[in-house]
Amino acid sequence: MRVPLRWLAEHVDLLPGTTGLDVAAALVRVGLEEEGVHRADLTGPVVVGRVLDLVAEPQKNGKTINWCHVDVGPAHADAGGPRGIVCGAHNFAAGDEVVVALPGAVLPGGFAIAARKTYGHVSDGMICSAKELGLGADGEGIVVLGEFLPGTRVTPGQDATALLGLDEETVEVNVTPDRGYCFSVRGLAREYAHGTRRPVADVVRDPAAVDVPVAAGPGFPVRLADDAPLRGAAGCDRFVARVVRGIDPAAATPRHVADRLRQAGMRPVSLVVDVTNYVMLATGQPLHAYDLSTLQDELVVRRARRGETLTTLDGTVRTLHPEDLVITDEAAGAPASSRVVGLAGAMGGQATEVRAGTTTDVLLEAAHFAAVSIARTARRHRLPSEASRRFERGTDPQVCAAAAELAVRMLVEVGGGVADPAATDVGTPAPPTALPLPLGFPERIVGRPFSDAEVVGALTEIGCAVTRDGDDLTVLPPSWRPDLAQPVDLVEEVARLAGYDTIPSVLPTAPAGRGLTPQQRARRSLARALADDGFVEVLSYPFVAASVHDVQRIPADDPRRRAVRLANPLSEQQPLMRTSILDSLVEVVRRNVSRGLRDLALVEIGSVTHPLAGAPRAAVLGTDQRPSPEELEALLAAVPPQPLHVAGILTGTRRGPGASADGFARTGEPVLWADAVEAARTAAAATGVRVHVEAADHAPWHPGRCARLVTEQGHALGYAGELHPSVLAAAEIPSRAAAFELDLDVLLAQVGASVQVGDLSGFPAATQDVALVVDAAVPAGDVEAALRAGAGELLEDVRLFDVYTGEQVGEGRKSLAYGLRFRSGERTLTAEEASAARSAAVDEAARRTGAVQRA
Repeated sequence: MRVPLRWLAEHVDLLPGTTGLDVAAALVRVGLEEEGVHRADLTGPVVVGRVLDLVAEPQKNGKTINWCHVDVGPAHADAGGPRGIVCGAHNFAAGDEVVVALPGAVLPGGFAIAARKTYGHVSDGMICSAKELGLGADGEGIVVLGEFLPGTRVTPGQDATALLGLDEETVEVNVTPDRGYCFSVRGLAREYAHGTRRPVADVVRDPAAVDVPVAAGPGFPVRLADDAPLRGAAGCDRFVARVVRGIDPAAATPRHVADRLRQAGMRPVSLVVDVTNYVMLATGQPLHAYDLSTLQDELVVRRARRGETLTTLDGTVRTLHPEDLVITDEAAGAPASSRVVGLAGAMGGQATEVRAGTTTDVLLEAAHFAAVSIARTARRHRLPSEASRRFERGTDPQVCAAAAELAVRMLVEVGGGVADPAATDVGTPAPPTALPLPLGFPERIVGRPFSDAEVVGALTEIGCAVTRDGDDLTVLPPSWRPDLAQPVDLVEEVARLAGYDTIPSVLPTAPAGRGLTPQQRARRSLARALADDGFVEVLSYPFVAASVHDVQRIPADDPRRRAVRLANPLSEQQPLMRTSILDSLVEVVRRNVSRGLRDLALVEIGSVTHPLAGAPRAAVLGTDQRPSPEELEALLAAVPPQPLHVAGILTGTRRGPGASADGFARTGEPVLWADAVEAARTAAAATGVRVHVEAADHAPWHPGRCARLVTEQGHALGYAGELHPSVLAAAEIPSRAAAFELDLDVLLAQVGASVQVGDLSGFPAATQDVALVVDAAVPAGDVEAALRAGAGELLEDVRLFDVYTGEQVGEGRKSLAYGLRFRSGERTLTAEEASAARSAAVDEAARRTGAVQRA
């Protein structure tokens, strides 16, 4: 909301010498958010000039320019008298007063004015249009002051900046959803008064300023017929209609009204439209004007019927929804003639539009609509109009008649119209609900003491009616504050008027001796290990499309297809909560690949949601009291398990081409399924948990290149390997991409409270290699486990460094080469001891897996 200082000063007594920054600071003091202080982006000499003569000169390019001599006053005259200026506009003549920017001036947009030669003349300044001056007007026509400021006497050389109001400051604030009353000069004046304790004059409620006539029939008939209220509240509970006839269609909008509309960010259109916008900005009550000659005998406020359409003022044909509240007109006694003439609280229709230059009789509407209904309509039809912004935040139902009277008076005074003596006022708004407030409640909530006088004074200052019974208050909120719905809302008002800076900051004392848990340390180590391994951690939204499981070829009976559907998703295309991190991580990879990044190693740590079949629905609890233990238990029972997972995807090359450690050239190494397995093992090793790898068949991985990771205690952690080619094609990811996903909750559960580090041996290691031939179906992990079990305590490490298949080992067989490292903490091992341990390991591998030592 933007408010010019001069307009604000008509509603509240500003402190002498107040600037825009002062007003903004006062509003911030009472909880509003400052957006900025604006003024015309114009500097330098801009003055009134009188055109003495002009000569039209056709040019070779087909354009005709005017060579003018302009009197800009003795203080700005050229050495030879009037200034010569070239101008391409043609809407002015000799004798007109215009606005002239002299050399040295800088117009909005950084347009610097200087004397320059053009079209065979030296143009010593510029005759300005309204758009060039930043007045927000359409078109390129020159500002002719006799038309722009009718009745205003001006002299050449007079400062045009002040004359046109370009030196006035405008304060802009951000209006939060609970402060709808601040969408008006009236509301911001109250807030400034709260912040400065200056007297405020409410021009809407001051009977000396507004003479509201008593509603009397037979005014224009209006009927409220909302038979499908939302949340039990009628869509419209008050409708005021006033008729003004005989308006001069050529009457111009008063200059100060047009200026204020521009300063507030609105474009002047015509007298009737400008008056309704001006009153809306002043009071916060949106108005709508109908061309009376286009209306039938009765206005009806009802819900739209299925199939009805409306062409709104912006020229869009809109198909209406049964929840839309609409304004219709009907011929007397003929309901079948009903037609929609406006979307209530959002936008009117073209059929009854007020047209500049032709409309003489208008009907003014000032109504109070339900906030929820208007908010839904505005979002449904994407119509964030000035009216809907106010209605959806809640307007004052008691100001409808006064706002309509303000508009009627302006149309009568400026447009020469005659107001009908009757005024239609139908409907009875529900009065505000009185709220109980114990006097000690604000101190208990805010944490600082408040005297009884402070509490009562603050509530009275914002417009509440307060009655006291001992230590208990009964507070009746004002009609313009629908946000005051419970006692804590009143406490917020007391706190902000007292000043947020008076609330002490009390930091809780951190208990000594507590730090990260072993699980937290393990999780950080895991993330750090993957980053060291070349992965980039990302964070994706946990919302996915329903088609994601089809893309990943998840079987129909797989529990991962059972996903939570959001009742109000951010996007209708992604209504489900992910059951696997790969569900959303695939989309991150696809987006990066589409932007030319093909060599990727992305990892994410986050929660997934696994709803249980037959789980109860969560109840919606009230906010008036703390939930009971039983209610909390029922809520927790309805919350689906949300385990923590870690997943990564690799595409392109794992290591690019370059120089190796020994100085030789190295070619790029494409991503393999083994890279995903190794990354999963790296993650597990970072937590100190040893895992076993075995072959598996699990979507979305390739059946022949998928591994299951299991802890030594038999707990399944997850899967790793190459993704299925059809999955990659459907997800638009490069072929041969690999991925892994582990259940972090299961992994971290294996982490002990502390890790006992063994003594470092000062004796050398004895390394022995062994090559074992096994059936191709035997997992390398089983062979490794057997070697570890058979080697005994002297074994320090086992590492698989080669896998061979070919004619030398036979069809259906493979050779696995392991490096075994032996070490003793007490002595240097002999060759015989190392060989004996190696032989024991080979024997155990033969017993468990049928391994045969390769010659």
